[in-house]
Amino acid sequence: MYSIRTYNSIAKRGLDVFTDNYEINASDYPDAILLRSYNLHEEVIPESVKAIARAGAGVNNIPVDRLTEEGIVVFNTPGANANAVKELLLMSLIATSRHLVEAVSWTKSLIGEGENVPKLVENGKKQFVGTEISGKKLGVIGVGKVGVLVANDAHALGMEVMVYDPFISVNAAWQLSRNIKRAESVNEIFQSCDYITIHVPLTSETKGMLNQNAFEIMQNHVHIFNFSRGELVNEDDLEIALQERKIAGYITDFPTERILQMKNVVALPHLGASTTEAEENCAYMAANQIKEYLETGNIQNSVNFPNISMPYVGNKRLSIIHKNIPNMVGQITSYLANHSINIANMVNGSKGAFAYTMIDIDNGIPSEVRNELTVNISRINGVIKVRII
Repeated sequence: MYSIRTYNSIAKRGLDVFTDNYEINASDYPDAILLRSYNLHEEVIPESVKAIARAGAGVNNIPVDRLTEEGIVVFNTPGANANAVKELLLMSLIATSRHLVEAVSWTKSLIGEGENVPKLVENGKKQFVGTEISGKKLGVIGVGKVGVLVANDAHALGMEVMVYDPFISVNAAWQLSRNIKRAESVNEIFQSCDYITIHVPLTSETKGMLNQNAFEIMQNHVHIFNFSRGELVNEDDLEIALQERKIAGYITDFPTERILQMKNVVALPHLGASTTEAEENCAYMAANQIKEYLETGNIQNSVNFPNISMPYVGNKRLSIIHKNIPNMVGQITSYLANHSINIANMVNGSKGAFAYTMIDIDNGIPSEVRNELTVNISRINGVIKVRII
């Protein structure tokens, strides 16, 4: 019997993944935690916890570094909300081009004008003359799951689309329409596009990548869309570019106090993944990742350990989290050989300073050493956590 602790409200589709062999919120010593935005930084994580899954992409609410040191695998759900983000962005692209937000606000201001409303509407609508997106050029920076969907659907709407991603995966490249142009550098996007949307993770390299230098080489009156992370944009430089009308509009899903005070900004209350479908997809994906790891040791979409899988055929399996240092695998396999334990299959991978090894044992584990096996392997210098599955 496995125990799962949940924080926040988890969509039923996700909870339904767990079979009768699982109990939900019934133990003080859970095997795994499933959450959305709940802040775990100040929480005491029970030693029984082997995995934590966030039903969403960002893991800022999870103390990943501390959990990694403790051998707890942290999962997220990249791409589960991709369609929701894509639809919101395309809606914002069209709405911005047609000044929809300002037009609706102005029309609401006519309340109380009675029979004069139709005439006032006809006289006032010229201030909201917009542009059509068909034939305009969209630059997509970052071609992951969201970027691919945005690029393909924008092209289907008649836009000329250019993408830039130096780390584009083979799978993403295959999914892109053949009519989409690939930029050789991000500056090519900046220099030539009427609309620019950014879909990259926040790292030390990407933080503030949209800054004065980028704004200066962009076309005048460009529209910028940020549905990835607020910190990708330098707010000081953004405010100047908006004031000088270099940037015609900034549309973001990550408002700050300062952003809200800037002119020509449309700030949404982090609605990217706020659809019923996205919440269900994220919960379902997160629950499956927990279930797979607890039952087979396989890891998919971990943010702190390597993604590793091996077909599970029912043999006893060792799941070993350890430091990424020389001779770790050699020490583990030598211990098994010294106790006449034969290895049927093995896989190993690393991510930064940490590594993960799975070993399937041929003909099982002798009863006389099983109780001591995890203890003795755990004593190997650098081993963090050992499980027998």
